[in-house]
Amino acid sequence: MNKHLAVLEKERIATYCVCCGSTDLQKSPAILMPFIAHRVFDWQPIEITDDWGLKTIKNGMAYALCNALQCNNCQLLFLDIRFTEREMNKLYTGYREADYVTLRENYEPGYQKRNDLLNAGIDYLADIERFLTPYLTLPLAMLDWGGDTGKNTPFKNQATVFHIYDISDKPVIAEAKSIDKLIARNTHYDLIICSNVLEHIPYPAEVILDIKQSMSQDTVLYIEVPCEEIIKTASTTSVLCQKKKHWHEHINFYTEQSLIELLSKTGFSILELRLLEKNSTDAVYMLACQLTVA
Repeated sequence: MNKHLAVLEKERIATYCVCCGSTDLQKSPAILMPFIAHRVFDWQPIEITDDWGLKTIKNGMAYALCNALQCNNCQLLFLDIRFTEREMNKLYTGYREADYVTLRENYEPGYQKRNDLLNAGIDYLADIERFLTPYLTLPLAMLDWGGDTGKNTPFKNQATVFHIYDISDKPVIAEAKSIDKLIARNTHYDLIICSNVLEHIPYPAEVILDIKQSMSQDTVLYIEVPCEEIIKTASTTSVLCQKKKHWHEHINFYTEQSLIELLSKTGFSILELRLLEKNSTDAVYMLACQLTVA
């Protein structure tokens, strides 16, 4: 990793960009969505009323405060709170299972229906496979890092080895095998998938460096992250933090430049970076990468 990023300590409240290490940041007040605040910190919203007897604070609903940060170097838009490993486990163990869904439905009516649609699987696996095919030889030895059950993993029917590493502890599909990091580091993979993971992670470089330990020179790493609507539809990215007023599960909103900086600083060369527009508002960045030749 680039030295100036490697030597920076993990912070509770970020003072530097987690993609490029710059301290040239913009800041704007925002709130942490009540579901996240409750599940991670056991903080619940409360209404301030006259009977509180407060003289200098106005009545109304009180929510958990945070800041939206934006890097002036690579334009990453991100939440200032950087969750600890314990907090990440509280948020994602049992991800989208019964307790998670019940609590989220309480704060966000209609989430149960949305969760059912998410569980049905993604509809663009063929696009991912077409994107990656020029860089691969089938069949594959494959690892899906953060792959949930494996339902949404590309090439799952064309793999001689199909491993999944995920902190959610969900049962995986029949074709896959759930593994730990030690097994991952001692297995040769042709393809490693890290799809829709890095937008959730406090320190994405740490995850990429973990994955790097399971790679050889010929391994292809596929990274996919959302191109969030606020990024996709912006005429300019220079003042986005002033428009981002709430934060949920996605704590990093990537730009193309922030992804290029992150991969460069962790020792990767990008084979291809493409924006896949699934509809008028929903899009993802697709990246195929390999280790940079020393």
